[in-house]
Amino acid sequence: QVQLVESGGGLVQAGGSLRLSCAASRSIFTINAMGYYRQAPGKQRELVAQFTSGGSTNYEDSVKGRFTISRDNAKNTVYLQMNSLKPEDTAVYYCNAQVVSGGVYVAYWGKGTLVTVSS
Repeated sequence: QVQLVESGGGLVQAGGSLRLSCAASRSIFTINAMGYYRQAPGKQRELVAQFTSGGSTNYEDSVKGRFTISRDNAKNTVYLQMNSLKPEDTAVYYCNAQVVSGGVYVAYWGKGTLVTVSS
């Protein structure tokens, strides 16, 4: 199992920045993929950014060039630096970790942190 503890959400004006943190309860070297999803009111949850099992990164198109995902292996923590925030970035952001167990991917989720971007 993996417990994920998130922090860093809040209210920011358009054009501002926030950094989200997600601390895992186990070494991130044992986690196949880890990153952030978000869910805006009335919309489906979508991938924002993640590290894949090969160590590469994926970003949702609308955040490319504005958001950066990084990690601190010693702290088992992944960060999402969000710059040039837009009102449409307003959502609950969820940390996600995927682990292979018995040949099957198992997903773990944090409780979510609210990011509100005012215009």
